[in-house]
Amino acid sequence: MEVMTHSSTFLLPQIPADQRPSLTYALIVLNQRIPRFTLLLWKHAQVRLCADGGANRVYDEIPQLLPDEDADEVRKRYMPDVIKGDMDSVRTEVLDFYAGLGTRIVDESHDQDTTDLHKCVAFIRDCTPDLEKANLCILVAGALGGRFDHEAGNINILYRFSTLRIILISDDCLIQLLLRTHHHEICIQSSVEGPHCGLIPIGIPSGSTSTTGLQWDLHNTEMSFGGLISTSNIVKGEKVTVRSDSDLLWTISIKKS
Repeated sequence: MEVMTHSSTFLLPQIPADQRPSLTYALIVLNQRIPRFTLLLWKHAQVRLCADGGANRVYDEIPQLLPDEDADEVRKRYMPDVIKGDMDSVRTEVLDFYAGLGTRIVDESHDQDTTDLHKCVAFIRDCTPDLEKANLCILVAGALGGRFDHEAGNINILYRFSTLRIILISDDCLIQLLLRTHHHEICIQSSVEGPHCGLIPIGIPSGSTSTTGLQWDLHNTEMSFGGLISTSNIVKGEKVTVRSDSDLLWTISIKKS
């Protein structure tokens, strides 16, 4: 079975040449308080989208990350490429400010059947040539915390777009989907993430999951809600491997700087 490699090098100030991935990063900012390392994600991304009220967060909170600089100059420098959603949260003055700078505004208020994150992921997918989709990695800032139904909807996006590499990120942790169609090798960036981690089956139970590199490794272990799930585990080295007969959520803590 093919091995899929994962690494959180996007959390590093500079990606070392020997660890530089062949991935193309896209950033989506949601309407939750932005993580303290959002400027790093912005730097590594080649395209940046705000999902509706996420534009308010960029407008209000990115200048707070650079308090010694003029707020409007910061806003001009960190201008999103696209604002997309049903436009029920973004403030008019924020929309007008970014539109005046050239940000593309995509109003999908007619579509009430999908979330703003869904709309943004679909936009990135549809704008990415098929030959480049395998190298695409979508980082979603502000995806965790706040209302639980929003969190559940964001996690559902990992399953709805399971052929895309999507990482949900908050100040405290990240979450991504490990597909059962691959074996997974996770390169731990110990300076910025860990040690706490988890592997969680959502949707269907796991009849057999095996790992290496964890304090409490799994050995052909069954996991399901109502039974055992691997939470509050600890990474022990620089690499974790996962093999499972079901899709699993991988989550790892992000260290405070």
